[in-house]
Amino acid sequence: MKCFTKSVQPELDQQQENDTLRKLVLLNDLIDFASNDYLGFSQSEIIIKDRQQYLIKNKFIEEAATGSQFSSGNHKLYQEAEAVIANFHQTETALIFNSGCDATIGFFSAVPQKGDLILYDELCHASICDGIPQSNAKAYKFNHNDFEDLEKLILLNPNTIIYIVTESVFSMDGDCPNLEELVRLTGKYHCYLVVDEAHALGVFGSKGEGFVQMLGLQDAIFARILTFENALGCQGAAILGSVELRDCLVSFDQSFKHTTALSLRSVAAILIGYQHLQKDSTPILKLRESSVFFNQQKNLLSLKPLFVHSKSAIQSAIIPGNENVTSIAQKLQEKGFNVKAILSPTVPEGQERLRFCLHSFNSPEEISELLQLLSVFIFSPQI
Repeated sequence: MKCFTKSVQPELDQQQENDTLRKLVLLNDLIDFASNDYLGFSQSEIIIKDRQQYLIKNKFIEEAATGSQFSSGNHKLYQEAEAVIANFHQTETALIFNSGCDATIGFFSAVPQKGDLILYDELCHASICDGIPQSNAKAYKFNHNDFEDLEKLILLNPNTIIYIVTESVFSMDGDCPNLEELVRLTGKYHCYLVVDEAHALGVFGSKGEGFVQMLGLQDAIFARILTFENALGCQGAAILGSVELRDCLVSFDQSFKHTTALSLRSVAAILIGYQHLQKDSTPILKLRESSVFFNQQKNLLSLKPLFVHSKSAIQSAIIPGNENVTSIAQKLQEKGFNVKAILSPTVPEGQERLRFCLHSFNSPEEISELLQLLSVFIFSPQI
């Protein structure tokens, strides 16, 4: 067998030496402060049972879609689920994708055209950054949540179709943009606003509708991208928008045309997840209680200066240095808490952090013990 390609091996060796080589880690039984399963839906016996009963009742027995939605994969269950999603989010249509990455890359490959311009927040997540080059449009990033910088870029490109891209909750910092101001700005210059709500679904709004609907801005957004892998605890994603947007995606997104569709089991999980959002707000309220308690405790323990300001389920403590932040994460894991260190170059050097994900099932006792341990490891590192 040939050795691995010589052009890549030095990079692997360098990451191994710097202890930044990514590795797959098996699931563990540590207390979960790492997953994006914000509402605990992935482990809900009630939701799993409801999904099974729904499939049996409707005699949906297929284990796989067997093809793309253009061939043998399109099923009436997709139409039912997409109608529920669109109604829930007060939009004309919803189009289901296999994952958030598929949806994001599909949007940028199909919608912005040559001669158009994409302006995106510098902290947009990787799938947005990966998707933008799939478009023939030019693209520039603007400073994080800096709308003066954004407006300068808009003014430099008159008579241009402009797509402005942001997240309602940023995946690494957990902070939110001033969406009301951003809507005003995009309206002023007749731009098209695209908002990724991956980490807002199930977290904001009385029924978890997301940050956009909580502010009543849904009619001002050109496209919303949702992922179900987080709050709904299941596979899949959707793009929300007009009938024309859906037609454009169906017609021009080549990956959507040629990728095997989600199984009926996965689509049923999406549908049942939305039904539970509509009928039971208890997990959402518990998640908010966890978030409030977490913020109270970090203030009491003088940890607030470490953290990026956030009212979401994502709380990030900046601890510069890959070795330093990794050491603290390992200490927390040894004490029974699953907390992940985010290293550079995933985040800029000097912005390495512990990323805490809060859940409806995290108890006050768990949060209190976790932050007390963090305080000890930060302020008394010799212990």
